[in-house]
Amino acid sequence: MSEEAETEEPETGTEPEEGEGAESGSGVPHIFGRQLKRFRVRSGMDRAQLGVRTGYSASTIASYEQGRRIPSGQFITLVDQVLGADGVLAELIEEMERAQYPAFFQDAAALEKKAVEWHVYDTLVINGLLQTEDYARAVFASWRPVLDHETIEQRVAARLVRQQIFARKPVPTISFVMEESVLRRRLGGLSVWRGQLEQILLVGQRRNVEMQVMPNNREEHAALSGPFTLIETAKGRRIAYVPAYKASRLFTDRPTVRELEDQYGLLRAQALTPRESLAFVEQLLGET
Repeated sequence: MSEEAETEEPETGTEPEEGEGAESGSGVPHIFGRQLKRFRVRSGMDRAQLGVRTGYSASTIASYEQGRRIPSGQFITLVDQVLGADGVLAELIEEMERAQYPAFFQDAAALEKKAVEWHVYDTLVINGLLQTEDYARAVFASWRPVLDHETIEQRVAARLVRQQIFARKPVPTISFVMEESVLRRRLGGLSVWRGQLEQILLVGQRRNVEMQVMPNNREEHAALSGPFTLIETAKGRRIAYVPAYKASRLFTDRPTVRELEDQYGLLRAQALTPRESLAFVEQLLGET
């Protein structure tokens, strides 16, 4: 999502100082924000002037400085040059990218960017790599405790950035197995749901992607313990990511990873074939 398309906060014409309305904190976004403000003030620019130089609104600059929003790597690179920061701001790009994600997913996100194989089994919602912007927003809006607007938009943007994995070169091998119930769940309403099914059909046409549906009427099921992701790195290392409430984990020990690999192999044999699965999604679309 472009910065210009987002709802902006009204400008007040003043900049809150520490202890006078600005958020204080020790996380990476707050550290970056303080550095950004320091270099901006040193350069003699106010937020509006920096916004003109970078193509962002003054309120967006304020959000970055106060650590309330996480800027893209593109913005950080640009503002580092504009403010003459000599790489001080740019050095934080990798850490800021990690900060876009909830703590439980940060390590998996880093692996995802470099994986040569990525295999996913989903049981509750469409996988983030397949989600449309509207569907992702509906997912985050459903979270409890409730997420504030800025956090939702930040996580939606981060989720969409993850989808660059499909265009990466060399292309990774990617597969998905998802429960039929996931496809039938109309998160966000009929229009959002239909758009999501269309997105699945579109991604499913990619030569490096295989999509499979596990029907509700199967009498055998190899992975009743829940969702997981299998990852292979360029160095041949195999890792499993298992999401769980406040306790998501990466497993690197070979026995655990092998167990999940066995489950995934059986799941793929039990599910509809990729061609049958895409036909099933088309059938769902035709029912509405």
